Amino acid sequence: MAAELRIGIIDSGHSAAQASQVLAARQFWLADESLQEGEAQLDCLGHGTAVLAAIAERAAAAQFCVAQVFGERWLTSPLQIAAAIYWLMEQDVALINLSLGARQDRPLLREACQAAQAAGILLCAASPARGEPVFPASYADVLRVTGDARCEGAQWSWLNSPQADFGAPVASVSSGLAGASIASAVLSGHVAAYLLEHPAARVPAVLEHLRSQAAFVGPERRGLVP
Repeated sequence: MAAELRIGIIDSGHSAAQASQVLAARQFWLADESLQEGEAQLDCLGHGTAVLAAIAERAAAAQFCVAQVFGERWLTSPLQIAAAIYWLMEQDVALINLSLGARQDRPLLREACQAAQAAGILLCAASPARGEPVFPASYADVLRVTGDARCEGAQWSWLNSPQADFGAPVASVSSGLAGASIASAVLSGHVAAYLLEHPAARVPAVLEHLRSQAAFVGPERRGLVP
């Protein structure tokens, strides 16, 4: 791990106001079905900006490496995401937040996730509260995160459900965005905060912290009388 805590984000980029928090940024896109990479552009969708803000709110001392896989549209591919993961490995990040999900399981994406995990990098990915599984959240040992309306502020839940491992606040007040993608960023922020306090901690210690300090255990049971 680098001397400073480096957090990787794979998303739509970052804003100009966040530039001082970003150590490195790279854009990955497809042209004629071939992977291209180059200088990152400012975030024009606002999603990556909200994700970075949610993490930084909980871990202000962290530094960020941002891999841009969305441009002007909500369109990306497993190839772009896999390339972003390998690039972030080169940046020596401790954690990669993936507030996104692809419907198809692709070997190249699965192999990229496995390579990152073998290097000791924790992967935190958004998982929908219901419906079909998405990737990379559904790969082994990736932290699956969804929104949990019970959670407020600094709270998170240990769901241990078929859909997700953990839950976190579902909405970002500052950005107006909501859903599993924001929840994933919030949980990544809590993980980053823990790593700032415990720089030698490895994945098992992080998982134990998340489980032992969860405000809620198990999925929400709506309609049940306490």
